[in-house]
Amino acid sequence: MEPSVPERVELPPAFEDVPMNDLVELIDMLERLMSHNDRIPLRPENLTQFHSQSAPAISVLDYLKRIVRFTKVEKSCLLITLHYIDQICARVPLFILSSLTCHRFIIAAVTVSSKGLCDVFCNNALYAKVGGISVGELNTLEREFLRMIEWTITCTRELLQEYYINLVRTHSTTKYIIAGTHSSEGSSSSGSSDFDMETQPSRSPSINEPSAILIEPVAPNIDVPRRPTIEQNMAFAALQNQNREPES
Repeated sequence: MEPSVPERVELPPAFEDVPMNDLVELIDMLERLMSHNDRIPLRPENLTQFHSQSAPAISVLDYLKRIVRFTKVEKSCLLITLHYIDQICARVPLFILSSLTCHRFIIAAVTVSSKGLCDVFCNNALYAKVGGISVGELNTLEREFLRMIEWTITCTRELLQEYYINLVRTHSTTKYIIAGTHSSEGSSSSGSSDFDMETQPSRSPSINEPSAILIEPVAPNIDVPRRPTIEQNMAFAALQNQNREPES
């Protein structure tokens, strides 16, 4: 019996016109990104303020839906979060978006982008409550996020549109298409890598190489490899001890 073909869903050409529920569904690629990056062994020097002691029980998709429901976040803020991921992965090569960092990164990104892009936004108390963390934690994450992104919190509308188009093209179900495009275009690209686009090399990321989103990030500065700090070593030891406790 042949597998059923998902029913095609036409989306508007401009990201500003796409229904919010569909835009959230398009960002399912974060789950694939996390799945890839979770295979990379965690080292002390990789630990950041964004690391949780364990992966949250809520999926990233449901987490995004919760944020949309209670904060009325704008579409541009969701899309620019993907740009933030690319930029921080380029600027801070040791940072890895994984199941331990993604949720806290997202709520920090939404907090920062809403303040930078929107006329109306929530206070940190509400963002923290929706994100499932304390206000103090969110304040710390916000400061660390701005440091890592070097306070570059805006981008062009054209770049956001490019992220939107590529989210449609690489969606896991291949059911979404942009209105006015030929279905053959979508099928011809369905076999491409989740992380590739036409302007990138065809090489797929290796298991031990963190992957970014869809757009090739800026070339990072090549720094001398640094040793983990005392704080990172202590946090790493605490994380290992916590993971061993259920076994004892």
